[in-house]
Order: sequence, then C-alpha cells, then structure tokens
Amino acid sequence: MAYQVAVEFLLAVKAANIRDPKFRDEAMRSAKSACLNTAEGAGRITRPDKARAFAIARGEAVEAVAAVEICALVGDVEESAAARCVAIAKHLVALLTALAR
Repeated sequence: MAYQVAVEFLLAVKAANIRDPKFRDEAMRSAKSACLNTAEGAGRITRPDKARAFAIARGEAVEAVAAVEICALVGDVEESAAARCVAIAKHLVALLTALAR
C-alpha cells in the first residue's frame, strides 16, 4: 500500500511540471528516493532495518512536497497541481510514519 502511494506521489510531482529546473530536479529526485526507500523497507526483515528505510522514505517525501509547495508560492507550479501533491504526500507520510514505528 505505501509503495503504491509513493508511486502515485512521484507521478503527481512529475505531472506538476515545476518550471524551475533546480526545484524540479530536487523534487523528482526526492520523490524517486521516497519510492525506492519505501520498497527497500518492505524488503527488509528486521524491524529496525524496516523502520530506518521507512523513516528515510518519509524524509524524502517531505522534502519533495516542500519543493513543490515552495514553487507554488513563487508561481513556478499551478496551485491545483501543488494541492494534489500535498494531499498525496499527507497520506504517504502518515503511512510511512506508522511503518517507521
């Protein structure tokens, strides 16, 4: 479930079409990392290993959504696209927070 939400978030960040190339790169790298770390956590065996990977994924998701929000504040992304990213990120962060415990 968390991995599917991470992928949905990645696709929403991509669809946001961030105009600033540096922020677009940062948001995409962080969103991709959130997907990879979520998958890694699912594949780990011990509880501490799982928690570490899920916590990293959570941090990456927060970083990606912050980049989108900052771009929305300065007009480098449409408000509706940013709002979609924020909504998905809230769901993803809640899932990852529970998994990291």
